Amino acid sequence: MASSVPTAPAAPPPPLITERLVLRPVRTRDVPAVTRLWTDEEVRRHLGGPVTEAVIRIRQRRIVGAPGCLAVERAADGVVLGLVTVAPEGHGGETEVSYQFLPEHWGRGYAREAVAAAVERALREVPAVVAVTQEANARSRRLLTAVGMTHVASFVEWDAHQVLYRRERTSSDSRGPTRLRSGRAS
Repeated sequence: MASSVPTAPAAPPPPLITERLVLRPVRTRDVPAVTRLWTDEEVRRHLGGPVTEAVIRIRQRRIVGAPGCLAVERAADGVVLGLVTVAPEGHGGETEVSYQFLPEHWGRGYAREAVAAAVERALREVPAVVAVTQEANARSRRLLTAVGMTHVASFVEWDAHQVLYRRERTSSDSRGPTRLRSGRAS
């Protein structure tokens, strides 16, 4: 017979701390930066364009503390640079990583550092991580290759050519990376 004792919800994982970044759950004070990610035409170029006002209002209510949604903060000054999401039931039912960064922070390696950290953490728990981007998004494709993901499929979805990347766990992934720390953000 099953126990009727309620179980406490799982605690969120500790923040990921890299050389320059802190990846942590989204806080209320992050909502303006995250909203910019949803409305900026450059950010949304390969994501179907800016999000409508009605959808933004819904997302703003749901994003704070949402499981798997991590604000990417520059450790030196606390500026929110972007968002990395790790969804356990993503594309094809596999764990999927996605990311968006504000344009003024592009080209400095922040996205690569953050996505690599998120993928490495996920691979400690799951056998593989996938990511999908538009075929035309050359920057994103380079980033996915740089974090060890491999192009495994192409398809059309949302009226655009998409590419699927995958990285499978290796024995070194299960031990955890040496340059990545989990801990408390200050």
